[in-house]
Amino acid sequence: MPDSLRIQHRKLEFKRLIPSYLLSHHTLLTLLWIIGFVVIVIWQRTAVERLLIYRGLAPPPRPIPMLRPLVFNLSDFGAVGDGVTVNTKAFERAISEIKKRGGGQLNVQPGYWLTAPFNLTSHMTLFLAENAVILGIDDENYWTLLPPLPSYGYGRERHGPRYGSLIHGQNLKDVVITGHNGTINGQGRSWWEKYRKNLLNYTRGPLLQLMWSRDIHISDVTFRDSPFWTLHPYDCENVVIRNVTILAPLTEAPNTDGIDPDSCVDMVIEDSYISTGDDGVAIKSGWDQYGIAYSRPSSNITIRNLTVRSMVSAGVSIGSEMSGGVSNIIVENLLVWNSKRGIRIKTSAGRGGYIRHVIYRNLTLQNVRVGIVIKTDYNEHPDEGYDPNALPVIEDISFTGIRGQGVRIPARIYGSPEIPVQNITFQDMTVGITYKKKRIFQCSFVQGRVIGKIFPAPCENLDWYDDEGKLVRQSTNKNTQDLDYDG
Repeated sequence: MPDSLRIQHRKLEFKRLIPSYLLSHHTLLTLLWIIGFVVIVIWQRTAVERLLIYRGLAPPPRPIPMLRPLVFNLSDFGAVGDGVTVNTKAFERAISEIKKRGGGQLNVQPGYWLTAPFNLTSHMTLFLAENAVILGIDDENYWTLLPPLPSYGYGRERHGPRYGSLIHGQNLKDVVITGHNGTINGQGRSWWEKYRKNLLNYTRGPLLQLMWSRDIHISDVTFRDSPFWTLHPYDCENVVIRNVTILAPLTEAPNTDGIDPDSCVDMVIEDSYISTGDDGVAIKSGWDQYGIAYSRPSSNITIRNLTVRSMVSAGVSIGSEMSGGVSNIIVENLLVWNSKRGIRIKTSAGRGGYIRHVIYRNLTLQNVRVGIVIKTDYNEHPDEGYDPNALPVIEDISFTGIRGQGVRIPARIYGSPEIPVQNITFQDMTVGITYKKKRIFQCSFVQGRVIGKIFPAPCENLDWYDDEGKLVRQSTNKNTQDLDYDG
């Protein structure tokens, strides 16, 4: 057979071996695309596998800084961070050693460190490493019982003793709680369920409570799911809380306030995020006759640069337990979003005390039902022994630089004939509203002023001055108590 015929015969045999649909250019391109896609997938998978194999070459966790001359690790005292082993004794041994040495730093390394309540000591730093989690035992039988707070009478929720906090301290000086954003988790869900079912015999305890202490610094830690109030400095002085995150479910987590300064002096709360089942921050100073007798005010407190969410109460509150007095408060650069209220002052007859010299400035309210609330009929009392003639004084409150969108009622200032709100000032306020009824800036038994133009238009109880201080409109008596919204 000639060579040319032999070659032609081989080509025909090759075509018979390959299905005809593979000879189409369109089909060939599709086939090449599929092959390329499979190659890329295989390459990605092997790349991930190589990354996992050489994971040890990744940057190590951040080293724990040495903040005091003497440093201990919790694991050195027999603690096991497996989330199951109870490490209370290890915490106690470590802190006892720090106390014996006159101070030191306790490092909580990465892991889940289950514990019952324990006490801190003076001149101590508690450092939570990245991925370190302190877990509170959720069985109340492990929680210490303490006497009621002296300014609250027989107990906040139940008469008699109260549960102590997970982390506690009394009469301390120079205490630091910080870290690389480690977490203190109160595992509060079982507490909340038992509280709702009335199964607890005593008042729930906070997550962290320091009493009669000074020179406290708390920063760079996440606090979550407290059984009750989260951070509760009580009768403390010189306290700084900075760059913390405080979390609890927005509903069905009763009384999980974020930070409750209580009879505290010289305090700063700043640069933090709070989302809880009650007030973000609530300044307090005792309850009715017991707070009056204890007579320790909260004063010189600055709250700034916070982002807060509260679907149940307010971003920042004063009261309702304010019987020792609250004064010289600055709240500035505050964002409250998707919340029930932005700012709230709450008190009632029987509280006594005062709320005065309070400055709010640069507030942003986003999708907040009621922006600013002052309420004087918060009638919750420790027992029948309160004095209904002990009337609180509310005076010298100013609001400047208020912005917002999606606000239902911008302001509800509700004084009473017995407890009027005096010398209140609004300036530079523009709030976008969602409630189209006429009275959305609600006032009752209020005396004060508006400076310049604000939106929405203020209530007629307030004098209206222009920016140069000239009286534009004098107030008229509009002290109706027929309000169409319960703030």
